[in-house]
Amino acid sequence: MMHSCIIVFFEIMTTKALFFDIDGTLISFNTHRIPQSTVSALTAAKANGAKVFISTGRPMPFIFHLNEIEHLIDGYITTNGGYCFIGNETVYCHPIAKPDAKVLIDYCLHVDCSAFVVGKETIALVNHKQVVDDVFGSILDVDDFNCDTLDHVMQQDILQITAFLSQEQENAIMPTVPGCIGGRWSPAFVDINNALADKGKGMLAMAAHCGISVADTIAFGDGGNDIPILKQAGTGVAMGNASCTVKAAADYVTTSVDDDGVANALKHFGMI
Repeated sequence: MMHSCIIVFFEIMTTKALFFDIDGTLISFNTHRIPQSTVSALTAAKANGAKVFISTGRPMPFIFHLNEIEHLIDGYITTNGGYCFIGNETVYCHPIAKPDAKVLIDYCLHVDCSAFVVGKETIALVNHKQVVDDVFGSILDVDDFNCDTLDHVMQQDILQITAFLSQEQENAIMPTVPGCIGGRWSPAFVDINNALADKGKGMLAMAAHCGISVADTIAFGDGGNDIPILKQAGTGVAMGNASCTVKAAADYVTTSVDDDGVANALKHFGMI
C-alpha cells in the first residue's frame, strides 16, 4: 500500500531593523533634503515589516528635515548613542561625568574655541565664533541654535560636548578625560561623549529592547562616527560619498546619497 506524504515548508519571517545616519546618508549635503527615492524606499521597507531607527550625532533640537519620514521612525539614537529612546521611553543613556564636562569646557575657553554643551533638555553654546555659523549654518543647515545658559545646562545630564577643536587640540585634551571618547564626522569639530556611548552600543540596546537579533540589523552611514555601528550591525552599509576609512569598516558600499544610495542598498538586500 502506497502512502503519500505532503511536506509543508514554513518560512519564518524575522523583523529587520534599519538604522540610518542623517547627514550624508538620509539627507544630502547639497540639498539639505531627503531624496524622494529614499522616502519611497523607507516607506516600502516599513510596509514590508522593517523597523526604522535614526542614528545620529545630532541632539534632538538640531534634528530637522525629517518630516517626510517622521511617521515611519520607530526610535532614535541621538548624540552618538549618548541618548537613545523610543517615544517617551529611554532605552540607553550614558551622560558625560560632570567633572569631565567641566575640564572640556574650560579647555575650550582656554584655547579660545567654541563648543556646544548638550544637556538632556537644552543646549548651551560656549564662546560663539564664526566657524559655528559657517559649519552648522551653511553645511548642516542649522540656523537657529535656540541656546540656553551654560549654568542651566550644567544642571542637566550632559549628553555630548561638540567642540570646535583641531585634531592636535583634541589629541592634547582627550587623555585628561579617560571616561570620554571623541568622534569626528566633520574636520571642523569633534563630538565628545561618555566612553560607553557610541552608535554601535546604542544599536545593540535598541535591538535588545525590541527583541531583534543583531544579525537582523542593517546600519547605514557615511561619517567617522558611524564606524562603530557599521562594525556592530549584522550588515554595515557605507554610502558612496563616505570616506575610504568608513567604507573599509562596512560590509557593503552603496551609491551616494544623491545617487539613490539608500534605495539601491535596500533593493540589493531584498528589503524592498
